[in-house]
Amino acid sequence: MQKCFRPACPLLGFPRFLHNTTTQHLAAGRTEPLLTTDYNPIVEQYQRSKQQPWRVCIESFTLMELVGDPTGLTVLDLACGEGFYSRLLRHRGAARVTGLDLSAGMIAQAEAQEARQPLGVRYAVADARELSGDNPVDLAVAAYLLNYARTPVELQAMCDGIARSLKPGGRFVTVNTNPAFAFPSAPCYRKYGFQTEAVGEWGEGAPVRWTFHLDDGSFTIENYHLSVASHEEALRRAGFRDIRWHPPVLSPDAPAEQDHDFWSTLLEFPPLAFIECIKD
Repeated sequence: MQKCFRPACPLLGFPRFLHNTTTQHLAAGRTEPLLTTDYNPIVEQYQRSKQQPWRVCIESFTLMELVGDPTGLTVLDLACGEGFYSRLLRHRGAARVTGLDLSAGMIAQAEAQEARQPLGVRYAVADARELSGDNPVDLAVAAYLLNYARTPVELQAMCDGIARSLKPGGRFVTVNTNPAFAFPSAPCYRKYGFQTEAVGEWGEGAPVRWTFHLDDGSFTIENYHLSVASHEEALRRAGFRDIRWHPPVLSPDAPAEQDHDFWSTLLEFPPLAFIECIKD
């Protein structure tokens, strides 16, 4: 078993992951940005939130257990943020890791850390919907990407882009806001350092707000609910098979003072879910 883990730039010299028209489409506004949360002012806070115990001993533990051994693989880390999982995958032996994110601030933070502690990870500002198949990889990983799709159409575009980026037989592994969970009836998660709130009428595209509480204040991000059926349809249409859903799992190395009773609310009413699938 794995232990708990504590661990905007031009594309010159990068493997060519994006359609030639990506930059022009974004500049012309023909590809509407997905992010309704401006991450640039909260980069440092978001990075520190990765050290909250639930993210270390449940989110990260479960995701990396599903990834398995990445030794020798080429990997695309989508919605990479400040590069937390990109670095972790490289530490674990991935041959090449490229991190992509829509937030220029997040990518700048990732590149700054790469400059301080070089691992050979490459980063770029990019939209998952615009990925090409020019340099397909063995593994695509995404932490909280699909939950930014507000409609099935946006979700399909994401899944299509991810599929294009993978070799035949390549795997996609992701953690997202749980589409099987009814957030209007969610319990209080405050003791874990966060809270959730469903906004407006519950249904396809309904906003879900996550507020993270840190020692020096809090910040809020917004993503969206789409059903399990919508996810599975989009993945299958994109060419994925063997779609498997996984609940969060508590690391056996979680601090002893935080026993199973402490984690029971989050594990029994999980606001996050994990998916793995294979490209045909």
